Order: sequence, then structure tokens, then C-alpha cells
Amino acid sequence: MTTDIRLPRVSPDDAAVTLIKWHVGVGTSVSPGDVIAEIESDKAVVELEAEDAGVISEIRVPEGSDDVHADQVLAVLDETGEQSAEATPAETLHAEAPHAETSPDNTSPAAGASLQSPGDDPGTSSLAERMARQAGIDLGSITGSGPDGRVLADDVRAAVGPAPSVLSARPIETLSVDGDTDLHGGFEPEFDIQTPDNMRRVIAERLAKSKREAPHFYMSLDCGADALVDLKDTLAESAKVSLNDLILKITATTLKRVPALNAAWSDAGIRYFRSVDLAVAVAIEGGLITPVIRGADNKRVTEIAEEMRDLVSRARTGQLSREEYQGGTFTVSNMGMYGVGHFTAVINPPQAAILAVGAVSERPVAENGVVSTAKLMTCSLSVDHRVTDGVAAAEFLQTFKRLAEDPRLLLL
Repeated sequence: MTTDIRLPRVSPDDAAVTLIKWHVGVGTSVSPGDVIAEIESDKAVVELEAEDAGVISEIRVPEGSDDVHADQVLAVLDETGEQSAEATPAETLHAEAPHAETSPDNTSPAAGASLQSPGDDPGTSSLAERMARQAGIDLGSITGSGPDGRVLADDVRAAVGPAPSVLSARPIETLSVDGDTDLHGGFEPEFDIQTPDNMRRVIAERLAKSKREAPHFYMSLDCGADALVDLKDTLAESAKVSLNDLILKITATTLKRVPALNAAWSDAGIRYFRSVDLAVAVAIEGGLITPVIRGADNKRVTEIAEEMRDLVSRARTGQLSREEYQGGTFTVSNMGMYGVGHFTAVINPPQAAILAVGAVSERPVAENGVVSTAKLMTCSLSVDHRVTDGVAAAEFLQTFKRLAEDPRLLLL
């Protein structure tokens, strides 16, 4: 009996993924749990595991295919066959394969395979190899804790210590190109070209779609930050709380009090979410990711701080599961650590709004004819005009400003 090995759903909007590498070839015997391929989605590299035992009888999608969709047949598993004596994994790993075949669109689970995100199941030699290579460590120097002494990803992490730099899903080749005269009227300067990986491609597609379909409008105001900075310094004596953690807590509380922006447009109607699942923009190699703090409106600032540290650390080593960076109801993008004073952000679809927070800086202010200085930060709100109007956006910013300038109000 044969079973089709199909690609499980990796992206909620069925964005195309890339099949980076096969770990098996035609004639390879596999057991449940064996890693058979690596898949690059828009946010991470995930590993495809066999769910059934058998022999790979056919590979339909070659390595490097970058237009692979959910439920597409990747390979065929013969559950009754035996491995050919002539065929070995080394000989068949890069076997020629027919062109990719697209199966009907549906969301049924893949037969004969499952996906594991790096970090979900560290017991995979491929992940350990990739991490060791990135960290410059000889795998032979590491004592494995897995079955039969197999080196696991946790073993590499222990050998490395603190998290290494971001694991690049796929190196980007830079090519020198000339002779293309389509853009500059026959006077094309020389240029280098980079083929975007899946992350950059999906970011481009989603944000371009957001700007096309969601009628953005923008509002900004300056918030006094003296009290907020003082609170951060006070809390630093007993807890690891950053200014960004306080901003996230204030945002979550504001959304609880102004729920019109904790929403999303849909064809069926406007969805008003019952909890504040706060997505936070985090820069990683090749793009950005938005890990989500679930129920942020019901968490203390120390809980938000601890969760945020964990999410950022694992985001930058490619170890977040899909559930940890999808499904946010509102996004915060803070560029203050880069010294950016003011910017506007593109809405993260299907959310209704995104808050852009600039750096805290000391600026002159005038009050009752007297000029003094104060710490200020500029906060800019981008809003989907289909979901709500200017009054609700202004109410959000006013509420955020009151809480930022007097954080004691968070206790009310």
C-alpha cells in the first residue's frame, strides 16, 4: 500500500513555502519520527517528519522548489515495500524528481508526514548540525544525549552557551548583473541582485496587500515619558523590566479600555476580540517576526517582561512555533532603541491597527509661557478606516498618553 506524503498547512494564508532539502531519497527506509525534509516558511525553517513506516518510492518535488503549497504531494511512501539493496540514502538523496504536482486545495492534514518547528523537537540531527555549523563547533566534540549517543540540538545549545546569532534559513547569493536597460531608459548602471528568501517575499506580499486593501489613516502625538522612565529605573532595582515592556503593558490596558481598535475586518463583519493578544515586531536576520503575548491585558508587567525576553531570544534563533507568532490582535513596533524619533508603520493584516513608538528624547516644551525641557516620545497610530474612524483612534492615543504620563493609573 502506498501513501502520499503531503505538505501540512504551514501558513494561515497558504503562502508558498520552499522545500530546502531532502534527507531521504528513493529507496530510503523511514520510521515514524524520522526527519525526511526541511521546509522554509515565511518565518522559520521547519522539519517534515515521517508519520508512518515504509520506503520512499517516489519524490515529486525537487530540492529548491519555492512554490510549494499546503496539501501538495511531496513524495510517495510504500508502506509494504522493502529497501532495495542497490539503493542507499547517500546514492538516492539527490535523485532526479519529476516536476512538482499541485493537488486540490484543502486543509486536510498531510498523510504520512508531520511538521516540527526547530525547538519543538530538538532531537533531530539536521537541526543540531545546522546549529553547530552556525556556531563554528565540531559535532565530534559534543557528547550526545539522544538515543545511541545521537547529538541533539539541546546538546549543541549547551555547548554554545548563550544563543548564537540568527540561523539563516537559506544563504542569499549576490550576483553582479548588467545589460538590463528596462528601468533607466537604456542607461542602466551596474547593480547587484539578491533573490529574496521566503520571509522577505511573504513580507512584501502581505504588506503590499495591506496597503492596497486597508485604507490607512494616521495619527501621532507626543507623550511625556519622565514618569515612565522613572518607573523603569525604580523597577530595575527588583525586576528586569524595560521601557518597551512598560509600553506593551500600557498598550494592552489601552486596548482593554478602547476595544474598537482590538479588532479586524472580515467579509463576514468586524471581529472584536475578547482578549488582547499583543504582537510585537522583532527584527531578525532577513526580516522581522511578530511574536505574540497572549492575554497581555491580564498580565502584570513583570510577566510581560519575562515572556518577551523568552520570545525574542527564541525568535532570533529560529525556534518559535507557528502558534507563537501568529494570531495577534494588535501590533506594537518600537524603534526607540535605534534612535528613530518618529515613523509610521504598515498595518499587520488582518489587524485593524498598529502602534509605532519612537525614541524617548529630551525636548523643549512651553507651558504657561515658560520654556523648559522634558522627556518625550512620539507615538503614531496606523488604522484601517474600514474598521473604525478618527474619534476612536484619537481616544486610543489620549488614553495611551494618560497612562504613559501617569503610570499609576494602570492600577485603577
